[in-house]
Parts: sequence; C-alpha cells; structure tokens
Amino acid sequence: MLPLRPLAKLLVTGGAGFIGSAFIRYLLRQAAFKGSIVNLDLLSYAGSLKNLEGFQDHPRHRFIQGDILNQDLVEKLLLDFEIDAIVHFAAESHVDRSIASAFPFIETNIKGTLSLLEAVRKMPHVHFHHISTDEVYGSLGESGTFNEHSPYRPNSPYSASKAASDHLVRAYAQTYGLSTTLSHCSNNYGPCQYPEKFIPLMILNCMKGKALPVYGRGANIRDWLYVDDHTEAIWSILQFGKKGQTYDIGGNAEIKNLDLLYLIIEILSSETKKDPAFLSSLIRFVTDRSGHDFRYAIDISKIQRELGWSPRTALKDGLRRTIRWYLKSKSYNNNFNYIK
Repeated sequence: MLPLRPLAKLLVTGGAGFIGSAFIRYLLRQAAFKGSIVNLDLLSYAGSLKNLEGFQDHPRHRFIQGDILNQDLVEKLLLDFEIDAIVHFAAESHVDRSIASAFPFIETNIKGTLSLLEAVRKMPHVHFHHISTDEVYGSLGESGTFNEHSPYRPNSPYSASKAASDHLVRAYAQTYGLSTTLSHCSNNYGPCQYPEKFIPLMILNCMKGKALPVYGRGANIRDWLYVDDHTEAIWSILQFGKKGQTYDIGGNAEIKNLDLLYLIIEILSSETKKDPAFLSSLIRFVTDRSGHDFRYAIDISKIQRELGWSPRTALKDGLRRTIRWYLKSKSYNNNFNYIK
C-alpha cells in the first residue's frame, strides 16, 4: 500500500508531552522515516524536555517553545520549515483538573485548535491530523462499544472541550476544503506519563508506600492502549488514512480500575520484592469523581480493515515495561502535584 501523502516535514504540537514525545521518539527510531520534525510545545506543567532524552538534539528534531494560540508563530513555522503536516497532540487532558476549572481547557483545546486551523486555512497544502479521545462519546453500560459513528455525549468539561475541537476540525474540512484526519484513542499508558494519571500515580505511590486512592469502589472500566502502539497507529493514519476520515484506536484491554491496580501491585511486587499484601493495604476508596463515566470501549475494526493496524502490546506486558521505566526513573516528576 503506497502512502496517500508522503510526509517529510512535520510540525508536532505538544511534542514534549506524554504521547507527543512518544510519537517523536517512535518516528526518529524508524529507519524508513527520513524527514524532520519541528516540535512546538509551551512546556506547561505536564510537558518536559526530559521526555525527549536522547532525541532532543537529534539533527532532524527542532524544539520551539511556544503557544499554539500564537497563530503568527504557527504560520511562521509552517512557512520557514516548509511543513507538510501538523500532528496536533497539544491539549489539557486531565478530567479532574477540568472539573476544578474548565477555562484552561477552553483556551488550549478549543481556541488552540482553532488557531492551528486558521493557520492551515492560509496554507491549505498542509495536512492536519487531530488527536482526540474516546471520552467525547460519553459513557457505556456493561456492553457495547464506541465506533466512528457513535454520537457525541461528553460528560466532563475536558471531554466537552475535545468534542468542540473535533467539530471545528470537521467544520473547517467541510467549509474550507482542508485536508484533515482525526483519531479517538482509549486510555493511554506507558513511560513518561505525568503522574496525575491513574497508572503512573499508582506505580509511584506504591514505590513510596503512599496511599493508593481509588474512586468509588474501583468498578469503572477502561480500555488501555500502550502509548507506542498508539503512535504507530497515528503514523499509519498520517500516511495512509483517507482525507476527512476518523479512526478510533483502542488497546483491546478492558479492565476495572480496581483490578488494574491489583495487576500493578502484582507486577511491581515481582519486580521489587515489595510485599503485595502491604501494597494492597494502601488502597483507599475515595469519593467518586463528579460525572464519572462508567465504561469506555473502542471498536477498532475500521483501522484494522483499512490500515492494517492492531495493538501489539498485551496489557500485562505493557504494564511491566512501564513499571520498569518508572523504577529506573525514580526522580521523574518527584515533586508532582495532583488533585486527589
């Protein structure tokens, strides 16, 4: 299958964040990728150049600290570096923070995406890929899956802001004829994730002997996607995805939050010889999150059928890799702040 769009020069937004940095590391490791990457990141609380260790000074990687809301800067980068495509990761993404204050999510996720689209409208040869979330679809019951035709029913300020940005991408493609693709992913995990999210928070608190806070009774179900599998899917969409299409990306790894925590404890105990009974005694059930979605699950048949992508990493294998990374990176975000 020949690429629909040979891509040599990419602008990656949020490339110092968790998924964006994984995408850059993935591409620069690929022998077949001969192109260059301009990495635009504001370096807000969840972004760090440490995430690009070993690649920050790569000859085909250029880091620019800046805000996606600065449309003049974006336009300058598109022109100066002769960009072929924007890969848009930059976002506020933590649901708890959006409940505490929605304003940063409106600014970054909606207005920031609008700024990028306006820049592309002036240079419509640039392809625009927008990374979104399965949370725009709302919540599932005990059965069923989301797919590319599921209605939007966001239940948090975060998911509402991502839904709005999705609608902007579609509208700009339809109104102005821009070349766009869009993807929704399930919950990502892996190395370099900021420790406000469930998996790294549980790993680091286990390592420190701190309380392990679990919302409600831990019955909420998520589908987990290893970050390197996600980056591979995005690269497939960029090269082979049809203009104007949406692709849903999942890990085929559904599990209850509490069962996931017990699995983390099991693996971490085997890696460190910590007593699993002691770690389990640290579990604390806390007041449930407002509007907490019960279950997410993704039907990945479209991306499998059209692009030949499937997740490679089993949940237990991905967790073991992730835990080993955090064990080797004990100073990573040692003084992080998170919302309990």
